[in-house]
Amino acid sequence: MSALPHLSRIASVPVRDVWAHEAHHFTQWLLVNADVLSDVLGMDLELSEAERRVGGFALDLIGTDLQTGATVIVENQLEGTDHSHLGQLLTYAGGTDPATIVWCAAAFRDEHRAALDWLNEHTEEGVRFFGVEIAAVRIGDSPPAPLFRLVAQPNDWTKRVHTENAAAAGTRTPRQSAYEALWQLVLDQVHAKYPSWTSARAASRDSWITMPFGTSGAWYAFVCSGPRPRVELYFGSSDADENQAMFDRFLARREYLETGYGESLDFQPLPGRKACRIAAWGPEGYDVLDLSQHGAMAQWFLAAMDRFRTVTQEVRRAIGEE
Repeated sequence: MSALPHLSRIASVPVRDVWAHEAHHFTQWLLVNADVLSDVLGMDLELSEAERRVGGFALDLIGTDLQTGATVIVENQLEGTDHSHLGQLLTYAGGTDPATIVWCAAAFRDEHRAALDWLNEHTEEGVRFFGVEIAAVRIGDSPPAPLFRLVAQPNDWTKRVHTENAAAAGTRTPRQSAYEALWQLVLDQVHAKYPSWTSARAASRDSWITMPFGTSGAWYAFVCSGPRPRVELYFGSSDADENQAMFDRFLARREYLETGYGESLDFQPLPGRKACRIAAWGPEGYDVLDLSQHGAMAQWFLAAMDRFRTVTQEVRRAIGEE
């Protein structure tokens, strides 16, 4: 008989032993480790600012859902939930107009979990409330690791049904339904083959979906808005000069990018707009309304993005070392 494996045990670590102070330690840590929260929420989240002033109060964190561009706010507690923080959460929501509201706490009272459930049931479809329980663990003598768990989340299907019934149905066009079906297929295949690309799982009804690039103000996109699909790198920060400067750095490496991708690329400075982009175009003949073509479309999107990401990430790293 072979020797039995020696296994360690997972042990809980008090959150205050890891993050001694909510604002100085946990909030600042989460600001630079947004991927931990992204994974549990199932979205590509970029947190951009801590202690944002909202009237006479300070919101813990604000950021963006990179897939939709919508605002995300986060309120933190390193202890059990209380009425005061629930009120703060709603106050901050009123002052920032977010689509996603996240309450992180070490423990959730049943009453507060029920309050988030009620808000998810009675707000419009574009607004979502999440409750995230914070914990930390270690294995043996390892450093502590974060362990986040969803304890409250929107029931998107129920909310969608309620919204469509209230609107007497017919509000979603056949094209929106086709986009949603295509992007769900693409996302499912991305998570199966390239799980590091995105944490997002909810499909969009728009003609595009986005995924992180790795730096603030730029993102990848799959786009299906015309006769030819495309993948692109979009420089879309609020600073036009910053977008142009990054675009120019990539343009200076055009030959390297096109050689690495294996085809010519479309460098678009987009005159009159703040943004710039680099696009790789697909073949003509796809029709998003023809559901039988979705498998081939998804296959092209993933193969093209795989090549496109590889070479653009190489350039991103080279620029970062300059």
